[in-house]
Parts: sequence; C-alpha cells; structure tokens
Amino acid sequence: MLALTREVSDAIVRCELTHVPREPIDVALARVQHEEYERTLESLGCTVRRLPADDSMPDSVFIEDTAVVLPELAIVARPGAESRRHEVAAVREALAPLRPLVEIEEPGTLDGGDVVVAGRAIFVGRSTRTNDAGIRQLLRAVAPHGYTVHSVLTSGCLHLKSAATALNSETVLVNPAWIAPPVFAAYDCIHIDPSETAAANVVSVNGRLIAGAAFTRTCDRLERRGFNVLRVDARELARAEGALTCCSLLVS
Repeated sequence: MLALTREVSDAIVRCELTHVPREPIDVALARVQHEEYERTLESLGCTVRRLPADDSMPDSVFIEDTAVVLPELAIVARPGAESRRHEVAAVREALAPLRPLVEIEEPGTLDGGDVVVAGRAIFVGRSTRTNDAGIRQLLRAVAPHGYTVHSVLTSGCLHLKSAATALNSETVLVNPAWIAPPVFAAYDCIHIDPSETAAANVVSVNGRLIAGAAFTRTCDRLERRGFNVLRVDARELARAEGALTCCSLLVS
C-alpha cells in the first residue's frame, strides 16, 4: 500500500479554521508528530511518499482533502476553501499513474475529509467545504462502479470524518453528537467516549487502527472490541483543525 503524505508547511500557522479557536502552533513539534505518523504507516506495511509544500499552502499537510482514492479510480477534489485549491495539482500528478482520474468541477466543491467509504457505500458530508453539486459529481463518477452515495448532514465539526470513520466494511466509529444516529444504522457503530469529542477520526490500515493518543478512553473502547490500536500523538496538528486521516491518502 502506498501512503501519500505532504510535509508540514511553515505557513501552517495561517491555516484555515472553522470550528476551533486560533492558537499558537509549534511548527517543529507538528513536524515531529507528522513524522511519527509516517513511521507508523511504514510499520503497518505502507510505502510513504511525501510531497513537498511551501509557504503558499498553509493546510497542505492535510492531503486527504485533495482527493478520494478508490480501487477503480481517484476523484480529484475541488476543496471548499479557495485558499486550498492550488494544493491539488501535485496530488493530481502523483495519482495520475496510479488510477484513472475524475475531477470535481465548478460549481462543485468536495473535500476528501467529508467522504467515508464503508464497503460499497460512500457517505459524504454536506458541510461548509462540500456542496450538493460536488456530491452529485461524485455520484456520477462512482455509480458505474457499483457504489452508492449518501449525503449526510453534520453539525459542530468541519468534516464528516471528524464525526465518523469506517473501521472496516461493517463497523463505524461515531461521535453521535455531531451526526444523526440513523445515518449508519446498517453498521455496527462504536461510540466514542463522550468526553473525547474529536476521537472519531481514526485510520484503518491493513487490519489495524491508528488513533489519536490523546483519546485514551476511546482507544480503550476500541481495544475492548478487539481492535489492534496504535496510538499516535497528533495534538499539535489538531490545533490546525486537522486529524489523522487528513494526513495521508492511502492507495492500495
């Protein structure tokens, strides 16, 4: 499995923020945490390919928002924040040899962080970053390959993956405060610990999970359910309203 990542820009201190207050970001510490995340991906069998960033791309470490990668194709996103749209070119170039590409076009917007894939079902957050036109274009791209697409309303969070991530094709980790409970009624839902509101964002890689080390109670819940969890500290990246899935694009 290939994991595309992108380096932490010096400009991350100017990142886009929607639901969290602006706080000082220690760029050096953010890089240390990002490198630990990359090493964890490598320990799980991924080949990490890191793309460069520069001062014009404050949010570029959150590479997941630029594309949605499926076994059959990759959808090149059109981020909802205009400041992030020039992040897409390098990711498009990296994905072009690996998958047929479909592009989200104006007036559509789509952030990869709003897309949760669980088996052949794709759930898409209707958020400040992803609009109905983007969701319709995604549906047109994936329907010929047998996927269904479900639009989901969230509240209180930036992306759908802030509220829910798929642990496997049958199980979803959910913060029920940020998403309507019936959305994943067909799945085995594990609720985060209510004291850890941002804990629902975890990465599933080769049968194991990467979770935020700060969310000890939720990690304990996952382990009691039989999941093998690796805990990675991403608290400095969280100050930029990012989480673990944001920091990679996985290409199997």
